[in-house]
Amino acid sequence: MDQNRGEESREVIEEKCVYDSSVDHKGRVPLRASTGVWKASRFIIAIEFSERLSYFGIATSLIIYLTKVIHEDLETAAKSVNHWSGVTTLMPLLGGFVADAYLGRFRTVLVSTIIYLMGLILLTLAWFLPGLRACESKMCTEPRKIHEVFFFLAMYLISIGTGGHKPALESFGADQFDDDHTEERKEKMTYFNWWNFALCSGLILGVTVIVYVQDHVNWGVSYIVLTVVMAVSLVIFFMGRPFYRYRAATGSPLTPLFKVLIAAIRKRNLPYPSDPSQLYEIPKSEKTIGRLLCHTSKLKFLDKAAILEDNVSPAEKQSSWRLATITNVEELKLILNMIPIWIATIPFGICVAQGTTFFIKQGVTLDRKIANGFEMPPASVFGLAAIGMIVSVTIYEKILVPKLRKATGNERGINILQRIGIGMLFSIVTMVVAALVEKKRLNVVENDPKKSSLSMSIFWLAPQYLIIGFGDGFTLVGLQEYFYDQVPDSMRSLGIAFYLSVIGAGNFVSSWLITIVAHVTKKSGHGWFGKDLNTSRLDKFYWLLAGITAVNMIFYVFLARRYSYKNVQRVAVVDFNEGDDEDVKV
Repeated sequence: MDQNRGEESREVIEEKCVYDSSVDHKGRVPLRASTGVWKASRFIIAIEFSERLSYFGIATSLIIYLTKVIHEDLETAAKSVNHWSGVTTLMPLLGGFVADAYLGRFRTVLVSTIIYLMGLILLTLAWFLPGLRACESKMCTEPRKIHEVFFFLAMYLISIGTGGHKPALESFGADQFDDDHTEERKEKMTYFNWWNFALCSGLILGVTVIVYVQDHVNWGVSYIVLTVVMAVSLVIFFMGRPFYRYRAATGSPLTPLFKVLIAAIRKRNLPYPSDPSQLYEIPKSEKTIGRLLCHTSKLKFLDKAAILEDNVSPAEKQSSWRLATITNVEELKLILNMIPIWIATIPFGICVAQGTTFFIKQGVTLDRKIANGFEMPPASVFGLAAIGMIVSVTIYEKILVPKLRKATGNERGINILQRIGIGMLFSIVTMVVAALVEKKRLNVVENDPKKSSLSMSIFWLAPQYLIIGFGDGFTLVGLQEYFYDQVPDSMRSLGIAFYLSVIGAGNFVSSWLITIVAHVTKKSGHGWFGKDLNTSRLDKFYWLLAGITAVNMIFYVFLARRYSYKNVQRVAVVDFNEGDDEDVKV
């Protein structure tokens, strides 16, 4: 009877409080009813909407600004966009490290949002201040150097702001859900889908309303709108402070991984124990931060770091550079296992990069009139990708997941790498469709050079944008879940940065491909990248990308079939005496 009562007491306390190493805004154990989950996430998702509104309002029309205002040629402008996008999506690696190791996620979001605001303010000033304007008069063939300097300074301040904002904010939102609570764990899967819904909503408004203002009023007014919205969302984010669950920065998450490597090298000549249970692990009662991981048989060399040596001081007194725990060893294995997956997803990032460069420039050459003389800004067609993603995520979340859960028994419906792979198939189809559409456009130009491709509607680009959007709903959301879920608990901001770095690396590789292809094709005669689209052969470039992505798909499937997911020891943590500081793990 007493035992049953004790079990009931533990369940009640576990339901009331959250024991996952997080604290509330006063540093106490968070109460489940008043912190976290959706009551906190709505504030976080609101500022994500604002940031994506700003980012896509600027990024999707950047190639137009560079060619029309700064007068760069097509190849140079595409490279400039790819470099900026690459830096912007690789900067989160630094921001994620700072968040995990030093500032914590909440502070990192605050600091990075302020830097982001500084970039938006500088963009506004570069447009309106007479001394910083691109041209002294309304028309000029070459912009003033000071405008270029301030413009790119502002753009790279936005890159730095994004670098801290993206990894810290998304992982901070996911931290609001307790992995050891069944219902909250399921809600977290839904969180990533709603996160992307907010992302797409900001994207759609960015490429329609903001881009329309840029096209029909001026760029400066759009920057004012973005600055005000970002400032308001920062206030809203800060208002949610009492509802958040916070995790403290734990120092460099990379140091324990280096310790495992050094310890394994030092003990490389020791024999493996006959039983893996003989490897060293700290008692469950002493694990206060993060979760214990189960031993796996892959990369066995690293297991030597956890071997207890004979005739050596007790484990508790040994240097952590000499003896590592099984959990530390498994965390290093997780990171090493991720590297091939990361590489295999880069071709998807290359395909995504075309959506903000060449796809947009194709839109400039097509008929953009819709009805009653209204002319769609070329960057607005990018909104179709967001619509495709929203449709994809909604169908997956509301229709496919419930059915797949019943069929597979997997609480996700299908495993994460399967979801990513489905989206990568869509990227191959996107490039094939884009190649066919571009070939059609070039034929129209050849048949009627005077009218060029203005007889073709901009909605010829709709299929390729919708298909890449469908793919994003699988691959981008899957990558977010994968890198957040599979990294060590102490590296979750860096995990989100790894996901973003796929897109960043894709942008850089796309830029390098353009340079290489341009150089090679010019040698053989007519280059694939001319002064403008009509003298280029983008259709051949798209076929090349489709081929690269298809071959890479074989490599990805091979990796996914052999992949071992994180195996966590489930530990329930309860406090028998309300108000007592001592935690008991059962």
